Amino acid sequence: MQDAEIVVIGSGIGGLVAAGLLARYGRQVIVCESHSVPGGAAHDFTRGGFRFDSGPSFYCGLGDPNSLNPVRQVLAALGESIEAIPYDPLGYYHLPEGTLPIYGKGEQYRDAIAQFSPRGARELADLEQRFLKLYEALRGVPLLALRSDWQLLPLLLRHCPQQLLKLLPQIPLLGASAGQVLDQCVRDPWVRRLFDLECFLLSGLKAHETVAPEMAFMFGERHASVVDYPLGGSGAIIAALVRGLERWGGELRLNAHVDQILVESDRVAGVRLRHGEVLRAPIVISNATVWDTLTQLLKPEEVPVEYRQSALQTPAVDSFMHLHLGIRSEGLDDLAIHHVVVHEGDRDLSEPGNTCMISIPSVLDPSLAPPGHHVIHAYTLEPWTGWRRDPTYKQRKRERAEPLYRALERVIPDLRLPQFSSGESRVVLELIGTPLTHQRYLRRYRGTYGPAIAAGQGVFPGCATPIAGLYRVGDSTRPGIGVPAVAASGILCANSLVSAAQVSGLVSDLAAAAATARR
Repeated sequence: MQDAEIVVIGSGIGGLVAAGLLARYGRQVIVCESHSVPGGAAHDFTRGGFRFDSGPSFYCGLGDPNSLNPVRQVLAALGESIEAIPYDPLGYYHLPEGTLPIYGKGEQYRDAIAQFSPRGARELADLEQRFLKLYEALRGVPLLALRSDWQLLPLLLRHCPQQLLKLLPQIPLLGASAGQVLDQCVRDPWVRRLFDLECFLLSGLKAHETVAPEMAFMFGERHASVVDYPLGGSGAIIAALVRGLERWGGELRLNAHVDQILVESDRVAGVRLRHGEVLRAPIVISNATVWDTLTQLLKPEEVPVEYRQSALQTPAVDSFMHLHLGIRSEGLDDLAIHHVVVHEGDRDLSEPGNTCMISIPSVLDPSLAPPGHHVIHAYTLEPWTGWRRDPTYKQRKRERAEPLYRALERVIPDLRLPQFSSGESRVVLELIGTPLTHQRYLRRYRGTYGPAIAAGQGVFPGCATPIAGLYRVGDSTRPGIGVPAVAASGILCANSLVSAAQVSGLVSDLAAAAATARR
């Protein structure tokens, strides 16, 4: 007897994408989420009338039917969509040398860079073209056809044979690092550092550690699609994925903490929840990290020793310090949504506190804050080591949040100055998050955002595991720590659990629907 065909542990984007597609394919799916809200690292939360993104805040192509964004494509497959607000420039990089506006279109971007380095702008044009060629070769490959077994090739030959021919000359770049492409055409030190920053913002790693296809998609989507923000914030994406899951008969259970993955005779048999309930299922998909899956959900003796040892040695990206603020918006009429501040040019970009990311989404979506106010999310890398809940915890939180405040003051100089009739600062609500906050609310190993596997120095394990019936999705399975990477992991996993004919049918149905919409 079984309670479901498939149980998914965790309702992060990877888990919801896999569950939604599997429900679309006709499978009986239950998603178990430990918390009271779905979304994992992409959930939103409300405090004092302010609605905050907990993690991702930068999106591309959510409202563009021609975008390669895998989230948008999955939503289309599930019969769902979201409203998104396009904007340009995408934001501003506040560098020691000055402020650089970031435009989606290459020519505008290069013109802005030329104000800092004319030679670098010319060299960047060559770099962009190399990545755009790879993007053009990849964009005709239907993302919703991807799977992780040998049946992928016949699928692609059926649906896009000409595109495979275009892809052949680009095959060497598929395994290369973005830094290797950079070395071929850019010598200007200022642009090389700028490109390191762009890679770091996308993957958590610098150019020589970031895979080339990741940057190809970044350049390509900027060039061919739009950067947009979902109306309602990141929670709108999660709500649409949940609607799609339930539309096709899938089930989401909140406050359903999985204590253990059950293994019987070397294969998965289901899961046990914290309060003792057992859900029987022949397939379990873990959206937990590789470290949490192996140390918290499985008994050591149930996992092959070599696999367990190798997986647990996977290096992890540092965690983050987060600053969520609600502020008065008086006099702030020209704010942009996104900013990146690099405090010191002679320090490494990845040094904690040196590179700070800022999102002010209420400049586009006023519903996220009370009238007359803005909502702010700022964050920077922060290592796990040394953090503990002791009498110094509150003081250390404030000290480690100081680089974020200084970064915000590059954008809003009077942020902390006494003003207004009350003599108080703009800040009306302050929440400071640490790696311990990440671990607690996201249930992630050391609060990390995912593996730090550098290009050419290791292979991401994919969705399969040595335990029959156990699969994995999320940022521990695909390169990149962003939303497209985890969504792609869900697509790969779901498609690998159904027949190639079912995948082909879905791709054909969606292609026909898109053709009809264009008429």
